[in-house]
Amino acid sequence: MPLHTPDDILQDIAMIFVLGLPCTHRVGLTQYQNQQAYGLAICRGDVSTSQCKTCVSEATKEILNLCPFNKGAIIWYDNCMFKYLDNDFFGKIDNSNKFSLLNVQNVDDPIKFNNVTKDLLSLLAYEASMDKKMYANGELKIGELERVYGQAQCTRDLSSVDCKKCLDDAISEIPNCCNGKKGGRVVGGSCNVRYEIYPFVRE
Repeated sequence: MPLHTPDDILQDIAMIFVLGLPCTHRVGLTQYQNQQAYGLAICRGDVSTSQCKTCVSEATKEILNLCPFNKGAIIWYDNCMFKYLDNDFFGKIDNSNKFSLLNVQNVDDPIKFNNVTKDLLSLLAYEASMDKKMYANGELKIGELERVYGQAQCTRDLSSVDCKKCLDDAISEIPNCCNGKKGGRVVGGSCNVRYEIYPFVRE
């Protein structure tokens, strides 16, 4: 569905984020001849300011290149996400844009591993929903030598209650996409969760 305005309006919304960083999260609104575009950018909670700025800059350029006249679009990178829409989506859980990724290797004891992973992600979902940055990471022991590492994050336009709901819904999809797998993630337009058997969070 094309916008009935020149893509200057999208250039404007993109510049809000590129120039507005070093914030790791940003929402913005721009207007042209009574038409509006709403945008949101968020970086992983563990990336540096420079990494965040680089990622959002690349994401905004790519989304404008791929979708110059669309009424809405979303793009994900490992370090950030950027989306825009021609109507106000702030404060609403995005259930339309979601996908999963997984490590195809299986764990040795899937029942135990799945239970510990769910415990970890559920804990991180609560912590993220209560954190002002809406981000949390952590780890839990599986056995004497094994650990599972996790990360949970929401876009900060959500309320604490909706952040928790979004993350809980994402966690509920882990058994369907990543049952007994050594790593997996559910990525959406409002939140994401990830777990791995190795440390992946940047210090």
